[in-house]
Amino acid sequence: MIIDLFTWVTNGDIVSMGLLGGIIAALLNLAGATPVLFTRSYHKSFLNVGLGFAAGVMLAASFTSLIFPGIEYGGVLPVMVGIVLGAFAISLIDRLVPHLHFIKGREGPLSMRLKAIWLFVIAITIHNMPEGLTVGVGFGSGDIISGITLMFAIGFQNIPEGLSVGFSLISTGDYSRRRAFLVSMLSGFVEPPLAFLGAYLTHVFKQILPYFMGFAAGAMLFVVSDEIIPETHREGKERISTYGLITGLIIMLLLDVLLH
Repeated sequence: MIIDLFTWVTNGDIVSMGLLGGIIAALLNLAGATPVLFTRSYHKSFLNVGLGFAAGVMLAASFTSLIFPGIEYGGVLPVMVGIVLGAFAISLIDRLVPHLHFIKGREGPLSMRLKAIWLFVIAITIHNMPEGLTVGVGFGSGDIISGITLMFAIGFQNIPEGLSVGFSLISTGDYSRRRAFLVSMLSGFVEPPLAFLGAYLTHVFKQILPYFMGFAAGAMLFVVSDEIIPETHREGKERISTYGLITGLIIMLLLDVLLH
């Protein structure tokens, strides 16, 4: 049913499917940010649960929808090379581009010269880059079911993420509900163009598909280990964020089994 709908809307074009998948993932981020328009309060633990959930989804998706299929396509070596390149690319961006974390603070060169709002937007963009790329790579592989699985996985974790971003901005006292909603919404729309790019590259250059799948997985694994988990553990909330991680991982595994 879902495959037929995607095929009908995109006229069977794989690259268009990747773009559509990225748009749907971004719209779920928008749905998560919407409650910010109606209330200014939230329980701080929700931020840690939401980030833990996102980490669990990304961990499971990295293996079930990228690493294992990539090994089936082209063997373990190309996937391993892709993982290293993906992790290195995000590490390089994280080191060279100024950005801001609410708990960790400012990072990167020239970060003291930019307003906090722009630093935070950059941080969310860095975080969402691997997610959009992953959705596109899933569709670009030609396995539409894997693409849809990744779309839902990234989309579902975008819901608490969008809500967490909005309420985190409000908690600073510097942002109105409307402005916090706008920033949270825009943070998700970096994903569609990257999904389009990922789908295009993997569809056109089939011979390097396993490298791309490893690259997307390595980028997500880096974000999980270097950004998300440390961010949730800095205030002694590791227990509740761990439950969120396990929940996200289980839901992703169930989704993968049900759609396949």
